[in-house]
Amino acid sequence: MRRKVDRERLERFLRAFAAAPDQPLRVYLTGGATAVDVGWRDATIDIDLQMIPENDRALRAIPQLKEEMGINIELASPSDFVPEVPGWEARSRFIRHEGQVSFFHYDFYAQALAKIERFHDRDVLDVKEMLTRKLVETVRLRQLFEEIFPLLYRFPSIDPKSFRKNLDSILSEA
Repeated sequence: MRRKVDRERLERFLRAFAAAPDQPLRVYLTGGATAVDVGWRDATIDIDLQMIPENDRALRAIPQLKEEMGINIELASPSDFVPEVPGWEARSRFIRHEGQVSFFHYDFYAQALAKIERFHDRDVLDVKEMLTRKLVETVRLRQLFEEIFPLLYRFPSIDPKSFRKNLDSILSEA
């Protein structure tokens, strides 16, 4: 059984992971890893990340780090669940540079939209926390939703009406 990832385990993972790549790499944390690093959650069940460009040495290090640290690591980002949100890279918040790796939080707007689409209880709480901490603004969140809305046909598992209803529900409480 894998152990939960708290701030200390996340920090250890980032340091260990940064030793793997043999070329400059950008790593974007998302989901629970972002919540733990920013501070609105004490722990998460896994570390979700995206790396650009993909790096063979870094990819090969992941299974070993999973075993050594007893944690779950997933290659996942909001663009796996909703259309890529325009400008996400420029809005991604820099965390730090270590070794050959620059770590970022994946764009909070893209994260919020992916969570709104899923609309699980934990996701709703995360989006509310992003709004409370002013990591996302309601007007811009709606604008970006409208920009990706015409592309939802590329994600047949998404019900556009439900997605819009979920967004409206969260924004009405903000």
